[in-house]
Amino acid sequence: MPGYYPPALTGMRGSGPGSFENAHALRDGAFWPQAPRTIWTGETYDLVVVGAGLSGLAAAHFYRKRHPSARILIFDNHDDFGGHARRDEFHVRGRMLVTNGGTYAIESPFPYSPIARGLIVELGIDPAKLAKRDNRWNYYDGLSAGFFFDRPTFGAQRLVTGFPSEFAGDSTVPSAWKAFLHKTPLPARSQEDILRVETAVVDYLPGLDSDQKKDRLSRISYKSFLLDTIKVDPSVIPFYACRTYDLWGVQIDAVSALDCWACGYPGFQGMQLAPGAYHRMGFTAKGTATPQPPYDFHFPDGNASIARLLVRRLVPGSFSGDSVDDIVTAGADYTRLDRPDSPVRIRLSSTVVRVSHVGEPSSAREVEVVYARSKAVYGVRSRSVVMASWNMMIPYVVSGLPREQQEALHYGVKVPLVYTAVAIRNWQPFHRLGVWNISTPGMFHASMRLDNPVDIGAYKASRTPDQPIVVRMLRTPCKPGLSERDQHRAGREELLKEPFSTFERNIREQMATVLGPGGFDEAADIQAITVNRWAHGYAYEYNPLFDPDSFFIGGVTPNEVARQRFGRVTIANSDAAAAAYTDQAIDQGHRAVEELFA
Repeated sequence: MPGYYPPALTGMRGSGPGSFENAHALRDGAFWPQAPRTIWTGETYDLVVVGAGLSGLAAAHFYRKRHPSARILIFDNHDDFGGHARRDEFHVRGRMLVTNGGTYAIESPFPYSPIARGLIVELGIDPAKLAKRDNRWNYYDGLSAGFFFDRPTFGAQRLVTGFPSEFAGDSTVPSAWKAFLHKTPLPARSQEDILRVETAVVDYLPGLDSDQKKDRLSRISYKSFLLDTIKVDPSVIPFYACRTYDLWGVQIDAVSALDCWACGYPGFQGMQLAPGAYHRMGFTAKGTATPQPPYDFHFPDGNASIARLLVRRLVPGSFSGDSVDDIVTAGADYTRLDRPDSPVRIRLSSTVVRVSHVGEPSSAREVEVVYARSKAVYGVRSRSVVMASWNMMIPYVVSGLPREQQEALHYGVKVPLVYTAVAIRNWQPFHRLGVWNISTPGMFHASMRLDNPVDIGAYKASRTPDQPIVVRMLRTPCKPGLSERDQHRAGREELLKEPFSTFERNIREQMATVLGPGGFDEAADIQAITVNRWAHGYAYEYNPLFDPDSFFIGGVTPNEVARQRFGRVTIANSDAAAAAYTDQAIDQGHRAVEELFA
């Protein structure tokens, strides 16, 4: 359709309306009884990829390197490619504003593998060089982090600036904490306990060696560590409860104290823990515990730029330009994605509902792929299929999978989360209040901040407070008190029941409440809202508090069983790695392709 450009759509995005209904009907057994007769298109391909996220796009790229003349069809149930690596685009007062709708940056707790790094380099991306050249944090010079104390949670309503943080470089300085805490509405006991957690050098487990301490900390939550080991007053917990949202999507009751130590959380200054990973750690913590060479860069639209670079290579003419510097502002032509004369085609808004071998999987020469689009059902054939989709849906789609593999595919429960992007006409209210990043743990969204200032090519970040900008907000629904996987299930159920109107009302109320003293007028200042709802967000990492010990001592894990080749079908995506990182998604795409040629 001429003019079709989903990044500019606002409202409910991410896994928005129209992207999941057929999948849910398939899961519930309601799809096939009411499905129309399948229309066979007559199309045949060398490879069908189910999922146009980074893993699926990378798989197509690697397959073409192996088979340059291959015909490839990539499906995605969403109306845009990129999977979780999507972008939001706004046009306010003559300026284009972009931000990440999902995957934030080129980063990983471990060094990129030669395969993943090789693809990044092939696309022209040098993260360290780009970060040094294009990051523009100086645009926010003079602004601090803030913490908003809301009345229902803390008994008083107050924005306190000067919140010590890693961004400001003062996260362990006693004088900075004393100055901040003195301005808060917290009672004296709470202030004293927080100061102790943040700055005291105390060994809370004397008499144990480092490994013994690590083992003990791996078996208790960070909440338990604060309450029972450091012995803070319970009134302190709301101050810390949501700190783990960003990485794990749950509160501090469902993350081990050891993982929090590895990721730089306070309270461990005097514990004399030896640097390095311990076997009873989650994936992120294991990597973070051992210092690694930096490999981090944030495009203005997050890793959507990686997806755009891959699509530009796979489908010539889909994007203008020819370099990493012009990809953010490159013109897009979505009409070129699914043309019959293109060796690689990307078919959006198409939910694959059945993948079945033509004959026995061990000897079949073709696979039938059936998909639902609009109100019709279509079928194509392919020599091979890479399922670069979410693990939990694969058992409902791929016919004949062994029961053990089906159970393994269902094990991981993806993290539900929301990245909300709000385009505002200027950031004068932030400037007047003296903040750029505000923690709001008691509110509908747990944080709000000005977007990262990055200049690249023709794209320029907002330099002065009178210019338009994007405010980013994070919401991670969960249910404290349950296991991590059950918290994710409860959070997803809550998230799918919340319409856009609920989000809009809460966004406007929250921004008016927090920023109102700085002159923010929600009716006039808010120009557009995009809610990136990811009911199935991050891949599930194994959690030492809830998952079997064998997962952490070399035993076979569900993701290893789940990703086994099945005839002409292989399995990719970050779920296959049980780790929600771009390099893992790329590596799994490569593995899935190599298995097809084995």
